[in-house]
Amino acid sequence: MCIACTHTIHRAQHNFGWNKDFTPAVVAKPGETIHFECMDSSGGQLGSDATLETLNALDFGKINPVSGPVYIEGAKPGDALKVTLRKFIPSGVGWTANIPGFGLLADHFTDPALHVWSYDATSMVPALYGPGGRVPLKPFAGTIGVAPAEPGTHSVVPPRRVGGNMDIRDLTAGVTLYLPIEVEGALFSIGDTHAAQGDGEVCGTAIESQMNVEATIELVKDAKLQTPRFTTTEPVTRHLDGAGYEVTTGIGPDLMTGARESVMRMIDLLGAEHGMSAVDAYLLCSVCGDLRISEIVDQPNWVVSFYFPRIVFA
Repeated sequence: MCIACTHTIHRAQHNFGWNKDFTPAVVAKPGETIHFECMDSSGGQLGSDATLETLNALDFGKINPVSGPVYIEGAKPGDALKVTLRKFIPSGVGWTANIPGFGLLADHFTDPALHVWSYDATSMVPALYGPGGRVPLKPFAGTIGVAPAEPGTHSVVPPRRVGGNMDIRDLTAGVTLYLPIEVEGALFSIGDTHAAQGDGEVCGTAIESQMNVEATIELVKDAKLQTPRFTTTEPVTRHLDGAGYEVTTGIGPDLMTGARESVMRMIDLLGAEHGMSAVDAYLLCSVCGDLRISEIVDQPNWVVSFYFPRIVFA
């Protein structure tokens, strides 16, 4: 329990979308710290005993619940919400899946696949993946944002100018995030917690894991912020950098094609060097490999690189 927290948002206090008319779970003053009980992105449908049958029966109406919303006193359109992520309290259980029709390579991987993770929630030592694989962990919130001004309920799946399902793996403990406010009270919510993810989340899922989160929420008046921004205070890839990287590339006039090709070439490389099946390599790339735009000025061709941390098999 968070001794310094003023409020607790319980796991049952969640929504499956964004709406400026949702009833607040709590009303908070700027500067207060709040303890959020967050669900995983399946809404609790995929637990430690999950199987392919469980995955196939997934109710997509219960995907990506966000805990909240929190009404912040004094928050007005044009202000920014300053959210300092204090602490993540992991559960020790997670899952990664290939969901047909979803992900960067959905046309290549048409069958469902599931990996259930068990990790030490106290030490957070790298989590085992198949023979020889050990994935470094770094908890963060995949979905974090405030309500948009447009009326009605909006899907929680795509990211928005007010935040939402951004899946930025660097939104970890110690980071300060600034969100543009479009409605009175801001109506802040958070969820979709992950134990680890690579930049790009290429298969569409990370290590999806239920967690609790402690965050301090403040106001920046009249900030006129256009889109979210955040500040980190320490290196963001230190948990992955120790043994270097294997890097594959995609080169051509289309960034999406380049991204797909760089990932497919890494999947081939992991298969050749570690005997992994293609779908197992795809899931692993999603939880620890990084897509990067390496070059975007030398037209007509751009370079997209995929970085896979060698520490996973060190």
